[in-house]
Amino acid sequence: MLEPAYNPELIDPFDHRQLLPGKGYWFNPENGEKYYINNGIPVFLPEQQMSGNNLKYSRFYDRISRFYRVSSVIYSRLKGSTEKQIKKKYLDLLNIQSGEKVLEVAVGSADNLKYLPANAMYCGIDISYGMLTMARRHLRKWKIPAGLFQGEAEHLPFADNTFDVVFHVGGISLFNDNRKAVAEMIRVTNPGGRLMIVDDNEGNPGRSDHKNPFSPLPGQQNNSGPDYPVKMLPTGMKNIEIRYLFDEQLYCLTFTKPNTSKDAVQSNNINLRA
Repeated sequence: MLEPAYNPELIDPFDHRQLLPGKGYWFNPENGEKYYINNGIPVFLPEQQMSGNNLKYSRFYDRISRFYRVSSVIYSRLKGSTEKQIKKKYLDLLNIQSGEKVLEVAVGSADNLKYLPANAMYCGIDISYGMLTMARRHLRKWKIPAGLFQGEAEHLPFADNTFDVVFHVGGISLFNDNRKAVAEMIRVTNPGGRLMIVDDNEGNPGRSDHKNPFSPLPGQQNNSGPDYPVKMLPTGMKNIEIRYLFDEQLYCLTFTKPNTSKDAVQSNNINLRA
């Protein structure tokens, strides 16, 4: 893995104390908790601490990690397109600028980073160590100097106001607590920073006919209505837009974090786009 272009300030994901570097680990000076570094990847949630869907899908993606990228490419071809064309449909909406600090939550095998501008600074976190090992291999091959971390979206190991852009693609409905995950994504985003969430549109009755066969079974959520993704957001988010892509099989939710608390409004105004 290349040396990361950006090293974010790390905190204990559970009590938010600043972590200090040790020999082969990061540690919390307040309680002595250690988070070990496994082959260059800091581990902030060992499997024995996982539970529920997070444990279930961590194991699932560990099992399929070696085949995941191949499945994504094949799936794109079956859809009559290419991986690049499909991914750039939503990745271009991030409008990443030179020098910006970018975090992908659930980075998987880092396939999205391949199609983002090379002049930004990237980090990725995922719950599956198997997927992260594939991401490390791909980043080396593609010469992308991104930092990788293992942890869960509900407890991000990064300080407040760290990244200019934070995004997640696929699977937020499968997290243990998607509202908490979104709150964490907002916490680590700089004031005025941009966020994006892309996932299966569970409100579309035809979505199962188009699902990637290498994806896990859908979550047991009863979501409906054109604006249901925005219900994950706390009040006060700005510039909220929902787009539906690929015959409404996916939704793409974009929004910005308020610059100050005074910018926050009491209700979220939603702009729906085709």
